[in-house]
Amino acid sequence: MLYRPNVAAILERKGGKILIGERIDRPGTWQFPQGGVDEGEDLLAALWREVEEEIGVAPSLYKVVEQRGGYRYKFPNGHVKWKVFRGQEQTYFRCRFKGDDSDIDLDTKSPEFASYRWIAPKKFDLDWLPKFKRAVYRQVLADFFDV
Repeated sequence: MLYRPNVAAILERKGGKILIGERIDRPGTWQFPQGGVDEGEDLLAALWREVEEEIGVAPSLYKVVEQRGGYRYKFPNGHVKWKVFRGQEQTYFRCRFKGDDSDIDLDTKSPEFASYRWIAPKKFDLDWLPKFKRAVYRQVLADFFDV
């Protein structure tokens, strides 16, 4: 089974709160900024591109402090993307956000989030996610925040 390489950003600001975005196409669904790695692109370049594309934050406004990979999930109902991928393998980057809320811009070229908020990691509710992503988020929150 082929898994599409994917990166996800956990932006953390002073005080330990993390940024989550509400998907524009699925109201009530909250997640970290994330997206696929393009062919020939390394993981860090993909992170920088995805964060800027999804929330308008330039790489100069955050610093990667931790990286973990190997998180996999399958798409539901046998769904296949690009006739090849049956799921995604994600690398998560915990990043120290050095900006402020005025640096976040959801009105991007292809908006993905309707809104965002900052929460304590232990306040993330797995019910905000589609069922097929919950095990990954449970593991990510345990690995990065011991919750």
